[in-house]
Amino acid sequence: MTNSKQIAGLIGPTIIVNNISEMVNLHIWAANTAAGVHLNGVLLFIAGLSIVRSHNLWSFRWPVLVTLTGWFTILLGLFRMFAPELVLRGVRNNTAVVVPTMIILIIGIFLTFKAYSREKKIKL
Repeated sequence: MTNSKQIAGLIGPTIIVNNISEMVNLHIWAANTAAGVHLNGVLLFIAGLSIVRSHNLWSFRWPVLVTLTGWFTILLGLFRMFAPELVLRGVRNNTAVVVPTMIILIIGIFLTFKAYSREKKIKL
């Protein structure tokens, strides 16, 4: 569980800050080029791969969200690498951007809470 908390402590705040900064600067995505989206995809792919390589835990508890975040980041990176023009077209639809961003922001808040909260000790 410690490894899960450490990784969640990195990706949770990163997701929060990244999503808020993207929402504040949404206009730069519309002016972005396919090369910029591709580079973003490469960075996401590397980040997701590093999460999955260090945390590939499948259970019915909250740490599985760390693993799922890694896999989702890999898929998002691949999508941005192989279809950057499609991503740029999708940015023009605010609903298609805001709804997923809010869902991902909630996941980031949850991971941050789990990473920095104290574990309850069970007394037997």
